[in-house]
Amino acid sequence: MAPPNHRTAHAASPQRRELYFFTLYRVLEAALLALVAFSPLGELMLEIRQPVLLQALVVVYLAAALGMVYASFRSQIPPRRQAALGLGLDLLVAGGVLATTSGSQGGIALLMLFNVGAGALILPQRAGLGFATAAALLVLGDSLLNRTFDPLNARPLAESVMFSVTYLATAVLCELLSRQVSESQALAEKRGEELANQAEINELVIRRMRTGILVVDGEHRVKVCNEAAWGLLGKPSPDRQQLADIAMDLHRALLLWRQGRGDIPRAMTLAEGAPEVLPRFVSLSLTDNLFLIFLDDSRIYSDRAEELTLATLGRLSASIAHEIRNPLAAINYSVQLLEETAVLPEADRRLLEIIHTQCQRMNGIVQDILGLARRERSQPETLDISQFARRFVDEYRASHPLETDILQAISHRSTLAMADPRHLHQVLTILVQNALTYGRMPGEPAKVTVSVPSAPPGAPPELNVLDRGPGIPSAVAEQIFTPFYTTSEHGTGLGLYIAKQLCEANQCTLSYQPVPGGGSCFRIILPPGMTLMQDDSPTGRLNLA
Repeated sequence: MAPPNHRTAHAASPQRRELYFFTLYRVLEAALLALVAFSPLGELMLEIRQPVLLQALVVVYLAAALGMVYASFRSQIPPRRQAALGLGLDLLVAGGVLATTSGSQGGIALLMLFNVGAGALILPQRAGLGFATAAALLVLGDSLLNRTFDPLNARPLAESVMFSVTYLATAVLCELLSRQVSESQALAEKRGEELANQAEINELVIRRMRTGILVVDGEHRVKVCNEAAWGLLGKPSPDRQQLADIAMDLHRALLLWRQGRGDIPRAMTLAEGAPEVLPRFVSLSLTDNLFLIFLDDSRIYSDRAEELTLATLGRLSASIAHEIRNPLAAINYSVQLLEETAVLPEADRRLLEIIHTQCQRMNGIVQDILGLARRERSQPETLDISQFARRFVDEYRASHPLETDILQAISHRSTLAMADPRHLHQVLTILVQNALTYGRMPGEPAKVTVSVPSAPPGAPPELNVLDRGPGIPSAVAEQIFTPFYTTSEHGTGLGLYIAKQLCEANQCTLSYQPVPGGGSCFRIILPPGMTLMQDDSPTGRLNLA
């Protein structure tokens, strides 16, 4: 905060306004003195001792007053300096009028009271009190001179003292008033700036909200429209202001709501190709002048409902899976004991193989469900995915007999990426198993490739799993990552869903790409990896590559 005897810079505009009215009052004073100096009425009001000198003084004062009016809003001179010059001129002219007239002390003293107060409003505390003291000394000096040289026309000394005290009191009170005005102005500007900043923040938040927001007036003219609402309305031209011209269904729904009718459509499509929205209406005033319309994308509610359903289903499935594993293990163990029987008919042995196969299938389903319910948080680290892909293929071929199927890894150079190795291993296992199971032409062995293509500079690293099978129809490809969606009677529909969820947990993207000429490609785009390389400079600093 500024010291009490100084004004802050933000008060320049109010000071200039005060200076302007101060200069107008000075013109009024000059006009009154001109009436006294040049009109026959002046001789009736005062005794003019030196008329020529008084007239010259008044002419100069009037011209100077008019010039100061012009300078108050045109000149670049600071308002305080202009006020000081004008107040000094007022005191000089007042002294000249007192010297050239007789009996004018009371009127001049009253006229100067306003000048002293106005000067104290604009000037600093010391300057205001200084000019007030000078006016008091002027009045007291004139009174003492009249007592000395013209005692018959001299006014009481007490009157001069009262005027002097009044000048000083007026200067103090006006300075205090000016300080409060400046502080109030500063507080108002600060609050105004805060409100402006808050308004900008609110506007930015509303603009970036995913919920569409419209504000319309009583005649259904659009006043505010955020980006989400603009997209849901089909991106209309800014020239279209009438809601009926932009979205007739929404216009009718608002009319029904204003009439208090309950048959408002729950969902509607406002533009071709736009998603369905759920409109909600709120009145912003009691006079029905402004209305707030929320346009909620119905897909958000669908996604939330799906998330809740999947979460509930995952917990339920996990609890059921726990109960299934124990009897399933007992059945599997019993089958193994029966298979060790020396004398067993071939038909019974075939039945035991079926039981064993179905137990393995059920165990796989339980493992998928438990993996969906107990997914651990990712712990990404920098990996050489080329080396990772080759090691994965070697381990998979060692633990899974492929017979005539072919599984190979292709990588051209070392490629660094960020991922959790456990999650990435699980994703590749799911993709490779699907490719070996479904990515084969009838009667032919499967040919599956795990490749790491060479990415151009600046492009994110990729990891692809390709097969040369029949491919996936476009209608099916749109839903393959949906949980529990499967076209096989032996599948659970959870494998690709779990793979996609694991990729998203590692800030990766998993997508299906058809291969020209037949086949499928599941592409994983990973974040680029980081490594610390030793610098060759003498300092031996570590650089991030």
